[in-house]
Amino acid sequence: MVPLSFREISERLKKTELPETDLVIGIGSGGIVPAGIVAFHLNAELELMVLNYRDAQNNPLYEKPRILQKPELHLEGKRILLVDDVSVSGKTMNTALEQLKGYNVKTLTMKGKADYVLFPEIKDCVKWPWKP
Repeated sequence: MVPLSFREISERLKKTELPETDLVIGIGSGGIVPAGIVAFHLNAELELMVLNYRDAQNNPLYEKPRILQKPELHLEGKRILLVDDVSVSGKTMNTALEQLKGYNVKTLTMKGKADYVLFPEIKDCVKWPWKP
């Protein structure tokens, strides 16, 4: 398991060219803290979209992710950055993207697959600083 600190994440964010963003939407639960960090870094608004797909041991609970809560916002004309901690299969990210179809959305993850990936070199599991 690869340990990452808030400092390492912050330093990587500073070195990454991210798009102009009006609104960061964090995918909960794993993407809540990363989205908060990114929204602060970009001086952007923050909203959450809560989905449930995996249990605490990272095993899928359902055939596809379920949306538990989504923001009810005016998204027209906003540049949106959708953030999650990890996107490996892409199922959760794609389910969230379906809800944002037709809007100007880019994606960011700490590791995995997205338009912007902060730690593309990490292939192993990560010990996130916000998880016990």
